[in-house]
Amino acid sequence: MKKVVLFAASLLFMLACNNSSETSGQEEDTWETLFDGTSTDALRGYGIDTFPEGVWYVENGALIANPDTANRDLVTKNRYENFELEYEWAVDTAANSGIFFHVQEDLAMEAGNGNSPNWLDNFEIQILDDKYFNDTAAVRSAGSLYDLIVPTNKQLKPIGEFNQARLIYNNGHVEHWLNGKKVLDFDKYSPEMETLLVNSKFKENPEYHSDKEGHIMFQHHGQRVYFKNIRVRKI
Repeated sequence: MKKVVLFAASLLFMLACNNSSETSGQEEDTWETLFDGTSTDALRGYGIDTFPEGVWYVENGALIANPDTANRDLVTKNRYENFELEYEWAVDTAANSGIFFHVQEDLAMEAGNGNSPNWLDNFEIQILDDKYFNDTAAVRSAGSLYDLIVPTNKQLKPIGEFNQARLIYNNGHVEHWLNGKKVLDFDKYSPEMETLLVNSKFKENPEYHSDKEGHIMFQHHGQRVYFKNIRVRKI
């Protein structure tokens, strides 16, 4: 009888392990690779159907914005509502960029100020050289929700080294993690966010981040920035 019980217990253990392995594999399969160090097939230029070769280029496993060209942001070919995005970023001295989400392609790229106009309509997770960029306001520093929320618990890597970032959007709740630490979180539809917007430069724009789904965008701001290991999953 004991042998039968032991056999049954062993069988259940093996089945549990197999199910756990299958579940883990299924969870991993939900990730979509946007950039793996070589292929840019999941990305294209804002407002165009192709990848803007030369404006962005791949070198040593990194996706790099070229400062010696006319700016053009990158967008994902797919669109997302609720998602988790993981990526790594680094900057050259005095470089600026950002991650946008739920982006629509309604606006022309030319904004007249050296970067695309989407920052007027969409939440931006700021990417920046905090040390040498000419704007040192904390609310516009690396890791911030641009011009709205100052990041906390931030530990940046030195210029040229890669920072690990994680962005989550789930039914209006947003979290941004930087180098393993949560640096901000907020609820898009909260009274607190409404107050922030009313007192911000975006108060004259009733459409500011009103879209509930769209492209994820990587900004070309005219300086050299680097991205690698970009992946996303819908949640």
